[in-house]
Amino acid sequence: MKKAGLIIFLLLGLLVVFDKLIMPWYILQGSVKVVPDVHNMNYEEASVLLRQAGFEAVKSYNVQYLSQIDSNIVLSQMPEAGEEVKTGRQVFLVVNKREKPTFPMPDLLGRAEFDARQMAYRMEMVIQDVQSTPITTPEMDGLVVSQSIPARTVVKSGTAFSLVVGRYQAPVEGAKTIAVPNVLGMSLEQAQKVIADASLPMGKITTQYSSLLVPNTVISQRPGVGTLVSADQPIELTVITREE
Repeated sequence: MKKAGLIIFLLLGLLVVFDKLIMPWYILQGSVKVVPDVHNMNYEEASVLLRQAGFEAVKSYNVQYLSQIDSNIVLSQMPEAGEEVKTGRQVFLVVNKREKPTFPMPDLLGRAEFDARQMAYRMEMVIQDVQSTPITTPEMDGLVVSQSIPARTVVKSGTAFSLVVGRYQAPVEGAKTIAVPNVLGMSLEQAQKVIADASLPMGKITTQYSSLLVPNTVISQRPGVGTLVSADQPIELTVITREE
């Protein structure tokens, strides 16, 4: 009898332990919580909020690079906000790609200004400025005669550049004209020599920052290549600098 009583006492003890300790622990493991909304939040702030809610944030990257979107902003989340899931679950936070895609700069020379703008839009590039230059060739009226970044130069999405578009002007009879030489892609020193050899004066020299192009390289000239100008027409150049 004593042995039977001891067995019953042990069974009762086990039932108490199961009811007071094991069952609450088991129930806790199966508890669910609502996933908070962290969309459009900074990734670090979203991670803290999820951790406080009992979840673990995991960074993931968007398949496509999105221009003008900060690479630290949460674009979407999985599981989505409002879903009920177990605590401790991983929540994947999708942010923008860190690296902008690179591609060769298109050759826009000879294209209509509208076509050049459409191409820049499709490639997510920014046309910073469009200048015009007088030309004496009717066929080139309204066409791009110069671009600030030479064709085939490796650039990134979001890169800004400028264009020079030809505007037809009938030549003055009896006036001596000189065709503007092509100095795009040359060093400033080389370009100055070529312009001097063409008996044309140097005009204003401006700089444009780039971390990709070679410093002191000519990326734009005004008037554009091949434009017929008078002997006193100054040639303005834009060259690359690494100093912001």
